[in-house]
Amino acid sequence: MLFFYLRHGDPVYRPDSLTPLGQRQAEALAHRLTQFGLDRVYASSSVRAQQTARPTCELLKCEPVVLDWCHEQLAYDQLSYTDGDGRRSWLFQNAGMRRLLNSPEVRALGADWFHHPAFADTSYAEGIRRIAKETDALFASLGYRHLPDEGIWDAEHPSSLRVALFAHQGFGQAFLSWVLDIPYPLFSTHFDMGHTGMTVIEFPEEPGRFAPCVLELANDGHLWREGLPTHYQNRVRF
Repeated sequence: MLFFYLRHGDPVYRPDSLTPLGQRQAEALAHRLTQFGLDRVYASSSVRAQQTARPTCELLKCEPVVLDWCHEQLAYDQLSYTDGDGRRSWLFQNAGMRRLLNSPEVRALGADWFHHPAFADTSYAEGIRRIAKETDALFASLGYRHLPDEGIWDAEHPSSLRVALFAHQGFGQAFLSWVLDIPYPLFSTHFDMGHTGMTVIEFPEEPGRFAPCVLELANDGHLWREGLPTHYQNRVRF
């Protein structure tokens, strides 16, 4: 199985939608994804994620399965941080929290990082566990069982399916870190994804235990091919 994780296009957050550039990015992504096709398409219930999925689904003549648990706001409510000045951001975006997440004390806790005293009385554990539970259920329905205590997966009913999930950046940091068995503090502070970035993870087509392999991480070659800007967050040129 190939699993495609796609971030939404350039957004307007209020009201929830895509900008004209985001719509063009979604069309470019559709041209890429439909070259070889998809067997199943999932999308967050947010408008911007569904608008990003729409061009792909129109070309494939299918409807996405909407997953409410992937909605960005749910993850933000549980995994954000408010500083002393009342400014709220993702936990991994705050400079002070980034330092703490990469401290030896937090790293030593591994997947139980949220047990650090600094995170007492927060919803971080609840947020990570919610996403982990739903993620494992999704992949179990696709034939792959997670064994997180061992940091590995079991291909119980492997397949050659091509599956896509259109969702978000902040949610995606927790989702992908769980799939890859990389502690959230480490993953979220060292990896990121631009608008319509395409991450491809390979799951084996043969039974047995395995570690999923990332073939592409936040690839945006479809934007370059269509002559669209490849600026990270409309900020960094490369």
